[in-house]
Amino acid sequence: MAFIFVSNLVEMNLYEKLLLDNKKWAAAQLEKDPGYFERLVHLQTPEVLWIGCSDSRVPANQITGTEPGEIFVHRNVANLVINTDVNLLSVLDFAVNHLKVKHVIVCGHYGCGGVNAAMTKKDFKPVLNMWLRSIKDVYRLHRQELDEIKNHLQRSDRLVELNVKEQVFNLAKTSIIQTAWQDEYRPDLHGWVYSLKNGIIKPVFEMQAGTELDPLYKYDDL
Repeated sequence: MAFIFVSNLVEMNLYEKLLLDNKKWAAAQLEKDPGYFERLVHLQTPEVLWIGCSDSRVPANQITGTEPGEIFVHRNVANLVINTDVNLLSVLDFAVNHLKVKHVIVCGHYGCGGVNAAMTKKDFKPVLNMWLRSIKDVYRLHRQELDEIKNHLQRSDRLVELNVKEQVFNLAKTSIIQTAWQDEYRPDLHGWVYSLKNGIIKPVFEMQAGTELDPLYKYDDL
């Protein structure tokens, strides 16, 4: 019982520390720039939608050197674009049709836990199994190339890149993107991969607005 009390106390102290650090940060921002928060209240004109991994080591603003208000962000496990994910699609719809973003970036990262998990045969229980299956589908599509890579880490890195590429394709398959391409010739779609080892982003794939799609996925009556 004492152990549980101590554990809860530690968690509570961490929670309180986050709130205290927030106050320190806000005060520091005001000291540097008294109008900082006033501007943020009236400013959200991002030109970029960022679809990234939920991994805590890959924060979009920090690794791109951008300020709040410059990038609209959605994050999930392994940066997936799934056609039944209402959360992702609502973010995409808002970014494209209301914020009028010019670029959508899918950014994965080497060493992704979701990708590594999908490469195993471990049972992660129903919800995670369902989510990770999309990555297994990417592996299946590129099985010949991936199976030829004998080094596990190199195979994982390549699957990270291929997963990003397939998620960009999934964006282009949506009527949201196709309508924007047809009517306004935007946004361009980008697939990037971030390296935890050196902090550098590697572009691995791109689809410019209006790129020709497999007819199977095209909508003729937009």
